[in-house]
Amino acid sequence: MSQLNSQTPIIQVNNVVKNFMVGGNEVTILKGISFEVKQGEFVSIVGPSGNGKSTLLNMITGIDRPSSGEITVTGQAVHRMSENQLAAWRGQNVGIIFQFFQMLPALSLLQNVILPMDFARKYTPKERRERALYLLDLVGMAEQAHKLPSMVSGGQQQRAAIARALANDPALLVGDEPTGNLDARTAAEVFDLFSQLVEEGKTMIMVTHDKELAQRVPRRVEITNGRITNDEYLMVLPQRITLPEGVTVG
Repeated sequence: MSQLNSQTPIIQVNNVVKNFMVGGNEVTILKGISFEVKQGEFVSIVGPSGNGKSTLLNMITGIDRPSSGEITVTGQAVHRMSENQLAAWRGQNVGIIFQFFQMLPALSLLQNVILPMDFARKYTPKERRERALYLLDLVGMAEQAHKLPSMVSGGQQQRAAIARALANDPALLVGDEPTGNLDARTAAEVFDLFSQLVEEGKTMIMVTHDKELAQRVPRRVEITNGRITNDEYLMVLPQRITLPEGVTVG
């Protein structure tokens, strides 16, 4: 496995194109997307619906593949990896947070958080349980650890989903509308948790339609008509972060 140093971008997207067949016609949804994300950044992907934001996240995580172009994440060329390689890599390096939680309904919240560690064969069984309890406590869900997902609120399920995403201590967190199914107050609380994780060294990239929350993310990448039309920092950068070429401070 390639090793990253502090100056290596954790995400490198180079001239990525994505085509789909729609009604027998080829439609290009992403048209030569290029950008980088440094370690420790918090980035929002914004823009109108149907412009490929979620598709871009799926390609960054290896769930989907580009029609052309290159995507390197945590030092790995994910567009060249086999499905088995992708599954193993994703389990160790990427934590994914979905809009609709994707909790397994027959398992307790604790068991849901343990599951990624079981798949990755990471830690001993005792350590997995201890780590899952620690992560649920971190997100304020320790008292609900043994409840089924159906027994807690949507906001609580999303907190547990964040704990699950952190299970294998990934360097990168990816959220596809992670607050989109929450009320405004709960969304703000979940966003604050994301900010805390970034302050502690995680990298976060998320798609959001919530304009208010997007304004609070340090960097915003806007995609319109399949192209990046704006890439700017909205607040002062930590000293450890260097601006990628072509990025402005708004």
